[in-house]
Formats: sequence, structure tokens, C-alpha cells
Amino acid sequence: MIMKQVSVIGLTSLAILVGLSGCQKPAETNAGATDQASAATNTTADMPQIRIATESSFVPFSYKDANGKVIGFEIDLADALCQEAKLKCEVISQDWDGLIPGLQAQKYNAIMAGMSDTQERRQVVAFSDPYFINNLIIIGKKGVEKGADDLAGKSVGAQRSTTAAEYLAKNFPKAQPKLYDTQDNAYLDLESGRTDLMISDSAPALSWLKTAKGQNFEIKGAPININDKIGIALRQNDPLIGKFNTALATLKANGTYDKISQKYFADLPK
Repeated sequence: MIMKQVSVIGLTSLAILVGLSGCQKPAETNAGATDQASAATNTTADMPQIRIATESSFVPFSYKDANGKVIGFEIDLADALCQEAKLKCEVISQDWDGLIPGLQAQKYNAIMAGMSDTQERRQVVAFSDPYFINNLIIIGKKGVEKGADDLAGKSVGAQRSTTAAEYLAKNFPKAQPKLYDTQDNAYLDLESGRTDLMISDSAPALSWLKTAKGQNFEIKGAPININDKIGIALRQNDPLIGKFNTALATLKANGTYDKISQKYFADLPK
């Protein structure tokens, strides 16, 4: 009789404890979830916020899709770099000619726009380690015989203030250069016959040749190997240089860089 009473009391106490545990568990779970969400929010909020400028008419580096969204190799790479460096980044579009002045005026923190690391530019900005090695090609209409080593008297398009424009001026002084604010406008004049040829970074030109508008054009001569290093431009002595270099090295080591590169440059000649 006593044993039964003890058992009943024990069972009753156990039931109460279980009931209390059942009532408390959701509250504890919700509290844990809230804490985790709060921690994640705080982590994001605590990340340094920076702005990266690009020039969005440079397929496949950075360009706009049908909805006006800026996409491309540099956009994907910027996202991966910022995630690795624990930076909260905003990518904005800027005209090419205004990129370096805007950086100097502190409108943004960095430039990723297919910008070559040159001695002239290093007078006013600093560069990260290169994230792309570029060469040049000359393109023109199919069936028109014109060697890429002889451009005398020919009108040749190039984007203004680029390595291609500098190479044209230095190596083909007898050509008739026509310089453009954007790569797209240079393509338009080539397509319409207002220029005979165009000199350009190889990747965007090869991408254009694969479009419907580029079907009647071809590469003239061999690619011009200038060992042109493209990097992130930043203000001189900016500590972000070290952050980006470390992040870029990690992305190259863990295969992320190759994955992004393959997406955009699978057909690029090595």
C-alpha cells in the first residue's frame, strides 16, 4: 500500500516534470533561434561597408543584363572576395573616364573594371595583386585582307584611356585612331563600317565575335601578348589592399577563382 502510494506520487511528479519540460522547450528553442538570428544580424551589421566601382559595358567582365542588373566575371569575383574578406560590399556603375577621379574623391573604395596595372596609373592609385592577365587582339571584317602588322591609313577603333588605345598610338603611328567612351560604341562603328578595324582586350572582343552582330568579323593576325596585369585599383596606402590580396590568394587556392573564371572564359585561348 505504501509502495503503491510512493509509485503514484513518483509518477505524478515525473508527469509534472515532463509537462514542465514540454512547456519550456519551445521557449528555449525560440530563444536559441532568436539569439542565432541576432548574432547573424550583428555579424553582418558589424562588417566594414565599402563600395566598388565598375564600368558596365565591358563584356564579360562587367555588363548589364536585360533587366539592367550589373553582372559578369568581376561582379562574381567581387562578391566572392568580399565574402572571403568579411566585407559588406556594394558594386556601383561608373563611366570609364570618371573611375579614377571618383576613387580619388572618395566616392568609392575600389575599382574593378578591367583596369590594367600601369606605371602611369600607379602615380595616382595602388593596385592589388592581378586577378587577370590580358592580351590584345585586332578584329575586322571577314574577307578583307589586312595584316594586323600594317595598319597605316586604316581607321582603327579603341576605347579611350585603355591599354589598347595606348598600344595603338605607340606601335601604329600611321593608323587613324578613333577613340570611344565605351567599348559598345567602338563595336557600333566597326559594325557600321565607320572604322576598318578595332583593337581591344581579347576577352571582351572574343565575346562580341560570338554574338549575332559579330558574326561577320574575325581576328586579324595573332594575339598581341603584352603581359597586361589587371588588378583592383585602390587609394594608395589603403589597408584594403592587404585584405583583397589575402582573399584573392585564398580563392585561387581553394578553387573558387577557377570556377568563376571557367564560367566566363572557358573559350579564351591560353
